[in-house]
Amino acid sequence: APRCLMMSLTPSRGCLLDLPWEDILVPHILCHLPLQQLLSLQRVSKSFQSLIQLYLANMRCFDSSQIGPAIPRAAFVNLLKDNEVLQQLALQNCSDWLTDRELLPVIGQNHHLHQIQLKGCAQLSRHALVAISLSCPNLRRLSLAHCEWVDSLSLRSLADHCKALEAVDLTACRQLKDEAICYLVQKCSRLKSLSLAVNANVGDVAVEEIAKCCPELEHLDLTGCLRVKNDSIRVLAEYCPKLRSLKVKHCHNVAESSLSILRSRGVELDVEPPLQRALVLLQDVVGFAPFINLQI
Repeated sequence: APRCLMMSLTPSRGCLLDLPWEDILVPHILCHLPLQQLLSLQRVSKSFQSLIQLYLANMRCFDSSQIGPAIPRAAFVNLLKDNEVLQQLALQNCSDWLTDRELLPVIGQNHHLHQIQLKGCAQLSRHALVAISLSCPNLRRLSLAHCEWVDSLSLRSLADHCKALEAVDLTACRQLKDEAICYLVQKCSRLKSLSLAVNANVGDVAVEEIAKCCPELEHLDLTGCLRVKNDSIRVLAEYCPKLRSLKVKHCHNVAESSLSILRSRGVELDVEPPLQRALVLLQDVVGFAPFINLQI
């Protein structure tokens, strides 16, 4: 369909470009085309190039995956240089080219961002998170998964300035310890989703503070948090009535004695009950599911 549009509605026919650009083309037509197609459309003519530049300047959502992870630095800067109305920015896995130099100008001129995805952007620094905290007061969702440059000072800046946060992904942010997580949840009590997975420095102190400060919490990922124990899971069950899912796989100090409380409330857990887990292991060993009278 996009190709047919490009071929049939050329400038020579006087159809597409005769429509009002800001009222019709940008908000109602171009928004349905993939970003890759829009960039190709720029090459049709100078008029189309001007139209696409207008669209890019008014774009509310930018997702690098629509183009591919290997965007040239200059191309990224050019795409967003005139945009001051972005609401969603997704730049996951752009570690090959994305640095503070490219990101900070975009963040600095877009104060309406409420969702930012930076998963795996390993070449950024703590200055990126500080810039986000200072420029994006309405931020709701932020993914910093596998960004090991996130430290306690930059996270404190985020907590101080982005108190409307509802979802934060700090998976494998290994510099963070209990103290930093406690400060975040004390300031951002509206959190509904939080991931602290693959962080051996997070323990019961952080989990108990999460429970007491975030009554709206619905999803918590503690996968691989080896220092988390039963006591904090019980506190979580007591203080978070809206909890819907909890991930504690590879948390070897968390047992069924604490998980059963959440299980009885219908909370989705990624760890099976002991009996079911034993049956699965037995099936794997002998190759079939044995008959067991569970009423005994």
